[in-house]
Amino acid sequence: MIFVDTHCHITDESFRGKDAAGSDEALGYIQRAVTAGVEIMLQADVDSTERGTMLDIVRRFPKELRAMIGLYPGSVKENWRDEIKAMVKAAQAWEAEGRTFAAMGEIGLDYHEGKAYSAEQKEALAWQLEYAAEHDMPVNIHLRDAMGDFLDVIKAHKSLGLRGNMHCYAGSYESFMELSRMGDWYIGVGGVVTFKKASLAEVVRRLPLDRIVLETDAPYLAPVPHRGARNESSYIPVIASKVAEIKGTNLEEVAEATTYNAYKLFNIK
Repeated sequence: MIFVDTHCHITDESFRGKDAAGSDEALGYIQRAVTAGVEIMLQADVDSTERGTMLDIVRRFPKELRAMIGLYPGSVKENWRDEIKAMVKAAQAWEAEGRTFAAMGEIGLDYHEGKAYSAEQKEALAWQLEYAAEHDMPVNIHLRDAMGDFLDVIKAHKSLGLRGNMHCYAGSYESFMELSRMGDWYIGVGGVVTFKKASLAEVVRRLPLDRIVLETDAPYLAPVPHRGARNESSYIPVIASKVAEIKGTNLEEVAEATTYNAYKLFNIK
């Protein structure tokens, strides 16, 4: 069985340096993932402070890793246009190396800490949706406590023919159905689906497998029985097993469907 982790952060400081045995943390992470059947891992972009490190690790492991490009909504402040300029410059340099991006991400809206920059977040999101459409890229969306505004932005850009996935989806089945009428959309299912009383389980139950991709958001949101520990891409089969249980099917079917979806959506070669 082959799996794809459609969203993780191997550049997190918890994966840098050496482990207790003196081995390279990033290499060990990837080896454990591949042993578990996770052959491709998509690296999410955040902002200019982390982008260089993220692109460097993708250069180091080109077979297993794929890069995304984008400005995370939590990094959007008054200077967001400067951040966008830095992003575009990095994208042009990456493409000059003959490389491509799997998606524009992670981009979106996040009002969890308040709405002080909600206007800037919506402007930055709109700009990046247009950039993604212009460059024929899917989008990887981070959305927290802002579903209404997000749907409004997508409606305003419906003509772009957007395609993408809702990373760490926390919305309702009905909201996803509304979104689906405005483009080709999937949900990213991670460790939260294993949590007791997780509302995501009901969304997964109602959605067909052809609308689901798997993710970890490592090092965050590790699935049960690893909850509270550092998450890793090697835990994707644990998440897939829970999806299979919810859907009343087997692990092989979940692996095949979600991997096909990921390859198709992110144009993985």
